[in-house]
Amino acid sequence: MNYVTYGGVTVGICILVWDVIQWWPGRKQLLKDPVKHAAKLLPWLLAWCYGALTTLGVAGLIGLASSTVLGISNWLGDTALLWGVGEQPGQLAARATFTPLTGPGNCVVLILTAGFIAAVRKGNDHESALLKRGAWCGITLGTSAGVAGFAAVPLALAANWIGDNTFGRIG
Repeated sequence: MNYVTYGGVTVGICILVWDVIQWWPGRKQLLKDPVKHAAKLLPWLLAWCYGALTTLGVAGLIGLASSTVLGISNWLGDTALLWGVGEQPGQLAARATFTPLTGPGNCVVLILTAGFIAAVRKGNDHESALLKRGAWCGITLGTSAGVAGFAAVPLALAANWIGDNTFGRIG
């Protein structure tokens, strides 16, 4: 199972803060047309969900890529904490309730990977970067027990349910 350090979570929260500030239209604009502005954040949120799903027991190349991103984020964040503010790095406790993906759930993640790659390739540089940062943030925060780890269990249950109902009806 993947683990995350204080530095890794810090990197994930930094990405989250960066993208929310970049998206923030201002109070007046948000109140004027909230649906329009929320829709602009939706691709990032979907990419975040995809990133979080890749940390839930996925093996193979997708699991390797997710673990590599998490490892690099842990190292970057731990280094930044140590040299930036003098904080000693440390490992966070993993989620107490770990819900791994089933076989059909992993099939759903593979399908989502194909869609994610297509969306990244189709988008312009800004859109592609937004999707990549969303997935990166999901990978780093999806394994934490705190801020965003609460979403991992419902995401795994949803992927497993979709997979069970899709592939269970085929066979």
